[in-house]
Amino acid sequence: MSETTHDGPVAVSAPPSPDEGLTAAELAAKYGLSVSGARPSLFEYVRQLRDRRHFILAFSRAKLTAQYSQAKLGQLWQVATPLLNAAVYFLIFGLILQADRGMSREVYVPFLVTGVFVFTFTQSSVMAGVRAISGNLGLVRALHFPRASLPISFALQQLQQLLFSMIVLFVVAVAFGSYPSLSWLLIVPVLVLQFFFNTGLAMIMARAGAKTPDLAQLMPFVMRTWMYASGVMFSIPIMLEGKPEWIATVLQWNPAAIYMDLMRFALIDGYASSNLPDHVWMVALGWSLLFAVGGFVYFWKAEERYGRG
Repeated sequence: MSETTHDGPVAVSAPPSPDEGLTAAELAAKYGLSVSGARPSLFEYVRQLRDRRHFILAFSRAKLTAQYSQAKLGQLWQVATPLLNAAVYFLIFGLILQADRGMSREVYVPFLVTGVFVFTFTQSSVMAGVRAISGNLGLVRALHFPRASLPISFALQQLQQLLFSMIVLFVVAVAFGSYPSLSWLLIVPVLVLQFFFNTGLAMIMARAGAKTPDLAQLMPFVMRTWMYASGVMFSIPIMLEGKPEWIATVLQWNPAAIYMDLMRFALIDGYASSNLPDHVWMVALGWSLLFAVGGFVYFWKAEERYGRG
């Protein structure tokens, strides 16, 4: 700004801005601005997830449909894959290594198939969770939505896949003498508890995998170790007979073993409650709540960082 005098133009400084000296945070507060993609409150985050429940369900169905779209047998692989795994384990552990000790053939075969199917549910949820953010960066960066939708959707996809597999599991159980009874109703709460446990674990792994993509290469080894330690192919108390009691207790109380044993107890006539650890339902509920709530909060705390690194 300038004024003209007889001696020529004279520069006059502009009046100071009313915002001069304010920090960025003060400016944002003054004009009601907020950080783009800022983490909402926990209750608001839950509300956003509820509002997007249709997206979560549709996304899980689409992923399930596309999973085997290039295979000639298509969705039959949802059942065939764990069934073939069970056949291989039966050949190696049941026939060669005789891991069926203490159990008749009528009990061991459904015992093994149940273990494989139920553990695969957890294993697939974990592996999908690791890649939930890092494998969908295009979607995460292009659209604004609660990022927890992704690991929840992947866990839901694995639940739907298990439900297809349960048809074969029922056939195997009946073929080996375990007929439908009231105990089969226990399958529903077992699946609900395991689903919440898997979802929480998937959210934990999703946050870890978003920060360290190489984790996806390590997890197959971790999951294989967990499988062998969870009694998928053998009864933990029988196999560890004569060993220090605390080892069997620790292995039996790990969540994968808990949910497998509860499913076996519900489904197999010859698998009695004596095979279950004490307070098994309380332990199953505890694992479910611990991981569902803890995993959700852990994932939510990093909400604003997903897709930005």
